[in-house]
Amino acid sequence: MNNAYDKPEFFLNREMSWLSFNRRVLQEADDKQKPVLERLKFIAITSSNLDEFFMIRVAGLKQQLESGINKIDSAGMTVSEQLASIADLTQDLVKLQYRFYKKIIAQLTEADILIVPLDSLTEKEKEWTRNYFLDTIYPVITPLAVDASHPFPFLSNRSLNIAISLAATKGENKMAVVQVPAVLPRLVEVATHTKKKKFVFLEDIIKAYCQHLFVGHKVRDMAAFRITRNADLFIDEEDAEDLLAEVEKSLRQRKHGEAVRLEIDKAGSRHLREAIIDAVKVGECDVYDIPGPIDVTCFMKFADLAGYEKLRYAPFVPQTPAELLDVEDLYVAIRERDVLIHHPYESFEPVIEFVRRAATDPQVLAIKQTLYRVSGNSPIVRALAQAAENGKQVTVLVELKARFDEENNILWARRLEEAGCHVIYGLVGLKTHSKICLIVRRESTGIKRYVHLATGNYNDATARGYTDMGLFTANDQYGADASAFFNMLSGYSDPPVWNKFVVAPLGLRRRIIELLDREIHWARAGKPARIIAKMNSLLDKEIVKKLYEASTNGVKIDLIVRGICVLLPGIKGVSENITVRSIVGRFLEHSRMFYFSNGGDEKVFLSSADWMPRNLDARVELLFPIDDERHIERIKTVFDIQLSDTERAQILRSDGTYRKLGRRSKGEKLNSQVEMYRLAKQAAYKPEMPLEQRLKPMYRKEE
Repeated sequence: MNNAYDKPEFFLNREMSWLSFNRRVLQEADDKQKPVLERLKFIAITSSNLDEFFMIRVAGLKQQLESGINKIDSAGMTVSEQLASIADLTQDLVKLQYRFYKKIIAQLTEADILIVPLDSLTEKEKEWTRNYFLDTIYPVITPLAVDASHPFPFLSNRSLNIAISLAATKGENKMAVVQVPAVLPRLVEVATHTKKKKFVFLEDIIKAYCQHLFVGHKVRDMAAFRITRNADLFIDEEDAEDLLAEVEKSLRQRKHGEAVRLEIDKAGSRHLREAIIDAVKVGECDVYDIPGPIDVTCFMKFADLAGYEKLRYAPFVPQTPAELLDVEDLYVAIRERDVLIHHPYESFEPVIEFVRRAATDPQVLAIKQTLYRVSGNSPIVRALAQAAENGKQVTVLVELKARFDEENNILWARRLEEAGCHVIYGLVGLKTHSKICLIVRRESTGIKRYVHLATGNYNDATARGYTDMGLFTANDQYGADASAFFNMLSGYSDPPVWNKFVVAPLGLRRRIIELLDREIHWARAGKPARIIAKMNSLLDKEIVKKLYEASTNGVKIDLIVRGICVLLPGIKGVSENITVRSIVGRFLEHSRMFYFSNGGDEKVFLSSADWMPRNLDARVELLFPIDDERHIERIKTVFDIQLSDTERAQILRSDGTYRKLGRRSKGEKLNSQVEMYRLAKQAAYKPEMPLEQRLKPMYRKEE
């Protein structure tokens, strides 16, 4: 590897890149072309993203610093410098978030949805809130005194609390804490006699009537606050006799990690603010004074308020996959030819049906599947359980360490075991992130294997909002690889020589480097040399350096990276042949797709893996080729559409900042997600047209 590319000025810091991504998410909340309740969702998403960022990334950096580790990263930043920059950028981000929030609340008011302070209510409405406090809130909450005999209580991660300063009728001032109950609605709809809907925050009601909790004392001051704690799990897999029990124990510890962020109501007094900071034991740089309601993740549910459909996107209906129109037997269709499905534009139902039918098909002998993240009421899990109850051999790898889905996965693992499935929890030290399902069926010609491979999870809920691709195949080489893959996961089988699969951590990194080197070879030979890669994150230093090498050798490289990207394009003599764009829109761009022109013999791959060290070295991942020429052309069309996006795409510049294309681009505007949906509808409703014609972009001109 050429060390000429190993310079700090050629790399972006990972955390700064992530914060830039979250800022792009937040900018969606200020897009006036979006319906107002959809904009409100992006306010909530930004907060949810920040919560996870602090619980994992910031917590990890703080642990390094506390351990005396202040190493320099690829971008030349020490751990302490990263923490300082994170604090500065996040403070600015939060200010911008609440500025957008206030604009949205004003627009909701115009639509007769009022989110108001309690003192703006009429006397009758205030009386209603008082009764609500006495009848519903008062029996639930418990005031916690803070004094010499009552130390400051331990408050769980992300719980919302109110600190209350009290003046006793006799004696010194005191302090108490009241936790805002999560079991009650955060936004309380007030009974009114108008057509307008009026809401107040639960904590505002508690503040207004908390005097009832402190008879004999006078409430002097109040401030809502919220603590974010270290939530990363430490699981000693080597010594764990029962991984399930070890994960459950770590989950209990998650609520009690060290504080890494404190959010405080900006309206509180300086005295109370200082008392809270002293009690929580955080530095000033970890304190965020919030100019509005703390924890606006509650607006994710609120945005689904019934009766206000006009304030949301028009309903989105995933289409019947073009290749499965009028198909009566899914297995017959797959046996005849590979089937490619593009979610959410095309329905996830065939994936569910693939497993559901296998559960009741008397000819199906075995089902093997990996599960990383599934929905709360997963039809796929129900089908797997039914298959086991019907006497089929069912093997399911449930990844217990899927971050923030651990509890859900533990629940499903137990239910599957109770149904008779053989449940395994992956390999020691590795997360299994692959998305694969194998169905073994007895047919007249012998045993036939049907395989589904995907870039995204077997989750019917997220399949409606995440863009992913999946491949159905009955190709014998894929089937043999699938069997070998599950044998490797469940037993002591050595990794085979794969026919089609490329598996991490065994050879995926090596294969990617080989593919990049091959493009360099073709460029040097004067042949077509181009790379298009779409992923969630680009973080691996070795691969970034190889991309720089490819660029300097004349390979044209287009990267579509939604989130973290530490590569800097457009650096003279280094990355002038590289473009990077991020697409943030209605759907979360989640698919991992890769194109290599290969001197004219084009190669296209799908994968479960991003180009990050954890995916290449510490996870079980799959990369697989797309062989059908129709599918290659279809994926090239997706690339073409996304590289032509002028509305949702932002371009990364060599200074690490992003700029929107829409304001500067000339000609026809294009929203790639809208165009993909249009193509899916066209393909589904014009079956008389050849499939290739139905999947052709309307805006694209013949050359």
